Order: sequence, then structure tokens, then C-alpha cells
Amino acid sequence: MNRGVSITQATIPAEADGWRLDRALAAALPTLSRERLKVLIAAGEVTRGGNATRDPAAKARAGDGYAVAIPDPRPPGNAAQDIPLVVAYEDEHLIVVDKPAGLVVHPAAGNLDGTLVNALLHHCHGQLSGIGGVARPGIVHRIDKDTSGLIVAAKHDRAHEGLARQFADHSIERRYLAIADGVPLRQAGTVDASLARSERDRRKVAIVAEGRGKRAVTHWRLVEPLDHAALIECRLETGRTHQVRVHLASIGHPLIGDPAYGPRGGRHFALANELGFRRQALHAAALGFEHPVTRQALSLQSNIPPDMQLLFSALSV
Repeated sequence: MNRGVSITQATIPAEADGWRLDRALAAALPTLSRERLKVLIAAGEVTRGGNATRDPAAKARAGDGYAVAIPDPRPPGNAAQDIPLVVAYEDEHLIVVDKPAGLVVHPAAGNLDGTLVNALLHHCHGQLSGIGGVARPGIVHRIDKDTSGLIVAAKHDRAHEGLARQFADHSIERRYLAIADGVPLRQAGTVDASLARSERDRRKVAIVAEGRGKRAVTHWRLVEPLDHAALIECRLETGRTHQVRVHLASIGHPLIGDPAYGPRGGRHFALANELGFRRQALHAAALGFEHPVTRQALSLQSNIPPDMQLLFSALSV
């Protein structure tokens, strides 16, 4: 069966003049990752004036126009699976799922099935945006496996592109609730610190000097002090991998239960083990955005799940 192709037009923005072509096109097309564009360029799917350019490192010039041919995604190797989903909102354009902790968002090495994508393929009968590619159809953003809460997926490319633009310009409302070690001395604050993969452990993320990584901004406020702990609300201005976990740890308040950035001992570590709480205490509690098709303002909330509620109760003073 022949695969279709969609053509997307892109104009190099002024600020991208002189950049590598793959980087410049990623700035012009926020729905496509730089890695995806590298593959498309190398495959001859990116043309200017009808001529293909196959060098991702070619210099881009402001105002130049390119046509990007995006093949329809191949049928995923991962089967649709009847995995129960808690749906917070759904229409013919998109779906918002209240993801439980422990559910991986998309297939990857070590988790080739049993993911949110597998569940969505079943629930949506294959009607997911192809922009995410083979492994990630419909996925516009992600939250960690052991973080619970709200995540939106697109059913077609128009919805995907509209949502991706909002994520790119930081107009999406994302609020997380975290149970962290210690009680902050201030009622609120902001962490503005760039993040990049740790050079010592590529599975982790570290704060790096400005200009070395991606800018990350988290606004936090103390919701309720607990027993040598705190319930903290975090509003994300940006959405980087492990952002809340690393930023709160950087100000001395790592998430309870966090296996990567939290303490491996102490009273809260022991309490979490006693309660059987074996994940970072982080929940994506609110998600707000403009519907990419109807332009309706959507604002969705999710209650703290039972495991975090049990931890909260045990720490209440």
C-alpha cells in the first residue's frame, strides 16, 4: 500500500539567518523536531525551488522558502491495545487523558508496548496525527512515566500543529502539584535555569550555564506546609524534560520519592517505602489551552491520585 505525502511550506525567519538548515527549519516548523528534519533533509524530502538539498548543515538564509515533504507515518509496529483510559476531554480533534503513574507515554527501548500510544491507537481507532511519526502518533508533549496527570494528544495534523504552536510560544497553562522535601522559607519564587542532559549520567538532566542548554522557567508557590515537607504548585513557563524535578531539587526541595534527584535515605525515604510510594510525588493537575480548531478556551483539572493523597495525609501536620 502506497504511503501518502503532505507538503508543508516553510520560510526561514530572520533570527535563523546563517543557522544550519535543520536548526533553522525546526525554528520555522515547531511541529517537527530537528532530528526528524535531519532525516527528511537527508532523504531529499526538503526542496527549494524544486531542487532537493540533502545537507542538514547547509547554511540557511532568512526569507528563503522551502517545501518539506512529510510522508504519512507507517503503520506503527506497536499494536492497538485495550488499555483503560481516564478521559478528561475528547472530541473529533483531540483527546486529553488523565494518565496514571507508571504508564509510559510512547514506545521506546524497554517499553515497546503497553504505552499510552498503544492505548490511544485502540481508543481512537487509529485516528491520530501523523506528525509524531511511527512511534509517537498524536503525541504533542509528554510527561514522565512515573508522573501522573493530564496530557493532550491530537487526532489529526491540523490539531497537532495548532497545539504545537501554543507549546512553542508558551501559551499553554500547565500546573503541577508536587510533594517536596522541606518547607520553603518563601511563599513563592521562580527558578530560571537552563537544562541539558547530564554529562555524567545521560539518563538525568542537569542545570547548565546559560547558552549551553535549553532555557527552563518554573514558577512555584507554597500551597501547604507539611511535616518537614510541603505541597508546592509549579507553573511551567517552559516544558523541559524533568524540569520540575530538577528545578525544585536545585532550591533544596527535591520531590519525595524521586529516584533520580531525591535523597536515598532519611525520614521521607523511609515513609515512602512504608507506604509503598515508589515514584516522584508529582502530578500534572491543570492543563489549559485554546482549542486548535474551535478556538474555545479549555481549562481542565485533575485531582491528586490516591497514592499521592495517602502520602499527603501521612505528612499532614
